[in-house]
Amino acid sequence: MAINVTDATFEEVVLQSDKPVFVDFWAAWCGPCRMIHPIMDQISEEYNGRAIVAKVDVDSNQKFAAEYGVRNIPTVILFKDGKQFAKQVGVASKSVYVEKLEEALK
Repeated sequence: MAINVTDATFEEVVLQSDKPVFVDFWAAWCGPCRMIHPIMDQISEEYNGRAIVAKVDVDSNQKFAAEYGVRNIPTVILFKDGKQFAKQVGVASKSVYVEKLEEALK
């Protein structure tokens, strides 16, 4: 299951992680955002122990969304070693996210 991250916990959970972290920037009113939640949950389960999946509600937590240039949602950013590794704006298939994650795990 994905972890809910706030502006207060972002640095600890995402930037200080020793594992790759997918961060799903979303909002409750966003239909396309709800479409990728099951995909992110599947990835979280399949890569449990090897990667982390986090969700940031941009309506309540705007600091890091602004810092990483999130202008449209959903935006999913993959972090590795505390740095942005890959970015996907809009809905994509599970295989797109998995491919990026596999690259980060190399």
